Amino acid sequence: MRTSRLSRRPGGDVAKAPLYVRIERELRTRLAQAQPGDVVPAESVLAEEFGVARMTVRAALNALESDGLIERIQGRGTFVRQRPEPRAAGTLMSFQDQVRSWGRVPASRLVEAEVRAASPAEAAALQLTAVAPRVTSIVRVRLADDVPLAIEYACFPPHLSTLLDLDLETGSLHRALGERGLRPTLGSSTLTAQRAGSDGELLHVPADEPLLVETRLIVDQHSAPLEYTVSRYVGDRYDLQVTFDVQPPRTGDSR
Repeated sequence: MRTSRLSRRPGGDVAKAPLYVRIERELRTRLAQAQPGDVVPAESVLAEEFGVARMTVRAALNALESDGLIERIQGRGTFVRQRPEPRAAGTLMSFQDQVRSWGRVPASRLVEAEVRAASPAEAAALQLTAVAPRVTSIVRVRLADDVPLAIEYACFPPHLSTLLDLDLETGSLHRALGERGLRPTLGSSTLTAQRAGSDGELLHVPADEPLLVETRLIVDQHSAPLEYTVSRYVGDRYDLQVTFDVQPPRTGDSR
């Protein structure tokens, strides 16, 4: 077992900080210097260090656990959790395969599954030409070890409504598409940042929490639009890695 790097720093005066929010921030700073598997001091130890009640420390640790930074193992203690490897923005694998590659357990929580009217953006992306276009809509919260990472708003053409008959909490949509003779082959995405808003409750974050939003379109082996999805990730729990080319400055550019 590794020696903890989360013990009190000499000269620290966090005991004067306002309750659990300041304690949480201080522990986040320490966690950034820690290694996966390091032991987190017990609630009683932290309560004595910060000069607060154990319930105040527990609130701070609960927030860190909700963000996937620490894990509590009954009978053993609390440990620093390994942060997921970033996903290359130019690559998309199934969520289940990705989470398993981190050594964690994937899960989904179904929020909505229906055939409904398409929004203008959905109709344009999926090239739906009907007078009143409809989409097969599946909304799920995606989790790793029961920690919510993202809420995913996925839309498919209406003829794929049989996807709604699947076990959408444990099954893989991409695997189901393959069984229907459809192979996701190419995609494009746009990254933005937005507040969590009403999704905050499902993701266990405040409404004003900034989320990383990936809007992507995937086509099948026939270059036909297959999936239009908006994924809203909690920034503290998910990383995207972007590789890019550096363009030389234009003539006369002073930079």
